Amino acid sequence: MPIVRIDVRRGKSPAYIAALRNGIYTAMIESFSVPKNDRFILVHQHDAEEFDYHPNYLDIARSDDLVIIQIACNNTRTVPQKQAFYKAVVDKLAADPGVRPEDVLINLLETAKENWSFGNGIAQYV
Repeated sequence: MPIVRIDVRRGKSPAYIAALRNGIYTAMIESFSVPKNDRFILVHQHDAEEFDYHPNYLDIARSDDLVIIQIACNNTRTVPQKQAFYKAVVDKLAADPGVRPEDVLINLLETAKENWSFGNGIAQYV
């Protein structure tokens, strides 16, 4: 059900990108009860002039290794589930590929179940 979009500065290795994808997917399974194989992840790499962020917004010291994660998902999770998910993502990405916790920005875009079609023109969750 979630669609994950990951944005980073250009120049990351295939192994680094794979670690981002795998860490986020594992955190979704563990903290969001996402079914196995429910994996739709897009990675976008940007040149420096296409990647604008404030390095100290909310007194968080960010670097050019900032990873912006935006996830479209059902609006069915509690605040504690979301908090556990954010922590799980940060922990997994810190372990591999070594992203600093300050460099992980996560945004959830929640939507109703009838707003999804996974193929064949059918709203599978309705």
